[in-house]
Amino acid sequence: MASSSQPHKIRKAVFPAAGFGTRFLPVTKSQPKEMLPIVDKPVIQYLVEEAVASGIEEIIIVTGRGKRSIEDHFDYSYELEQTLVERGKRELLKAVRMIPEMARFVYVRQPKPLGDGHAILCAKEVVGDEPFAVLFGDDLVDYRVPALRQLIDVYEKEQGPVIALQQVEKSQTHKYGIVKSGRSTGRLHELTGFVEKPSPSKAPSNLAIIGKYIITPEVMAALEKAPKGPDGEIRLISAFEMLAGRQPLYGYEVKGKRYDTGDKFGFLQATIDFALKRPDLGPELRAYLKTIR
Repeated sequence: MASSSQPHKIRKAVFPAAGFGTRFLPVTKSQPKEMLPIVDKPVIQYLVEEAVASGIEEIIIVTGRGKRSIEDHFDYSYELEQTLVERGKRELLKAVRMIPEMARFVYVRQPKPLGDGHAILCAKEVVGDEPFAVLFGDDLVDYRVPALRQLIDVYEKEQGPVIALQQVEKSQTHKYGIVKSGRSTGRLHELTGFVEKPSPSKAPSNLAIIGKYIITPEVMAALEKAPKGPDGEIRLISAFEMLAGRQPLYGYEVKGKRYDTGDKFGFLQATIDFALKRPDLGPELRAYLKTIR
């Protein structure tokens, strides 16, 4: 499947974060869904940490109205830091200071909610003519090798666009974008088509798309030509549909446990599981859960 030329390094990651978060209303009326905490860190920080651990140097966050708290979170807070210094809270000071130092942060505004594809196009001038990663704020994957690093490894070998996949129960295909695949090698699949939220009887596979991608210049060029849907929005998947059959596209079943933090139950699962792994919370929480009937 691989080509022989040297691939470009994936240095940048785009985070579309301008959506309304309607599944979490009313809290998201004034609070970005990306800032909802899993224990004591917002969801978007987990994703930024995933990107940085995968080798990403520049984080491009596409925001919209009411998302200022995201920018504030990844900025320095001199008053807070001074207070922590005065109170001798060195561990908290370290945790706060490392946030803006993880990477270089760039913010782009999406003036209207015109779809995830439009949000990515808003970052065009920043990403330039090079491949980059896209991470959506609803998908956390817990594994020793970051999910994005797994996709980058595939890109470096295959030198084509890569979409993160996971197997789902056939009865759940109506909740996901489902891929058609041709040749497969283990977890790696050559993709030949896409079906949006098919019924179980019409699903071409049980391989569902999750919100992590490696985007190449060819995908961006297709995205610029992608038609608007009936709702007037431009979808990222439309660009992949335009390229299917014209160039190699890859899907990779990422290793690890995936949490849909845009879903209330998935959010609760992530909160409990991440808390259980922490030495300061795990034992007490585990003991408490055993008392629940």
